[in-house]
This record gives sequence, structure tokens and C-alpha cells, in this order.
Amino acid sequence: IDIGRAWQGLLPETAFVSPHAPEPCGQAPTGRQWFNLTFRTPNERWDGSRKAAPILERFLDAELARHKLPPQALALVGFSQGTMMSLHVGLRRAVPPAAIVGYSGVFVLPDDAEPATVAGDIKARPPVLLVHGSEDQLIPPQALLQSAQDLAALEVAVEWHMSAGVGHGIDQEGLRHGGEFLARRFGLRR
Repeated sequence: IDIGRAWQGLLPETAFVSPHAPEPCGQAPTGRQWFNLTFRTPNERWDGSRKAAPILERFLDAELARHKLPPQALALVGFSQGTMMSLHVGLRRAVPPAAIVGYSGVFVLPDDAEPATVAGDIKARPPVLLVHGSEDQLIPPQALLQSAQDLAALEVAVEWHMSAGVGHGIDQEGLRHGGEFLARRFGLRR
């Protein structure tokens, strides 16, 4: 995957694997989505994340087994819905992932709920890096700050970076931050 090629120098012995989300995306005919978003249905993100979580869990467990890796060798990296899924699944794994990096996404809670609502579900507290574009029109940049605050309320260590002038995407600076964050979590030096 492209992001893996960008990070090969920092993470030279890393297996980069990207699952295909389970559903075709109506807004992007060649794209995939973890769940449908109409922005008209209450709890759409929450219900979608919960429904898709077992699919991602099975995929992660199968990949760890295929590569003969222990669960703590896992890092999750997501973009948009991938960030939502990485945070939802990663914080609920029995063995914490080494890290979670989320681009242009949000930490999903039930509508109008406080983080304490899900505190009993949280089993893992890996370090998290959130990166967001300051010009994101799809998921507002304020989502980064709200997500960081909600995760901190659950005692999850969060770092964040706002990419100036970037929309719903990842720039080179955001890529650098993500790669260096993962390298530090795995104890690798440049």
C-alpha cells in the first residue's frame, strides 16, 4: 500500500496490510466503506462502527496469525472511516496495539454521549496520534480537538497534528508525523 512505501525507511521490517472495507461506496463507485453515511440517521457512525467491528477484528487476528506476530506487534492506521474503525476496535482489543494513527477521522461515540458512556468497553489504551487537515470539508477540523479531548477523558494518551491548508487528505508533513510516531512506539531509530 502507498502509505507503507512512504514509511519503509522508518519501519523497514514492517508488514503493511490494508483491508478492503466490506461495502461498496455509493459516493465513490470504485471505493469501499465500512458503513454507509447519510448524515440523516441518528447514531449512524456509532451503529456502523459497532456493526463493522467484528469484520475488522477477524481480519486483524487472521493477519497476525498469518505473519506469526504477537498481538502487541500490531499498529492500526486509518483514514476517515478507517480512523473511526481503528479507534473503535483498537481500544477494545484484549491486548493493546502498539499504537493507533488516525488521519481525517473522529473518535465515535453514541450521539450526544460523553466518553464515560463507553468507558466500560475500553480494554486497551495504546498511544494515539490524530492528524487532520485544517481545511477538511468532510470531517471538520474541530473533530480532531473533540476526539483528542474525548480520548484523554478515557485516559488514552493522545498526540495530534493539524496540517495547515490540507483538506480531507494526508500531506507529506502528516505522513512524516505518522511514520515517526510509529517508529518511536516500536523503538526504532531513524
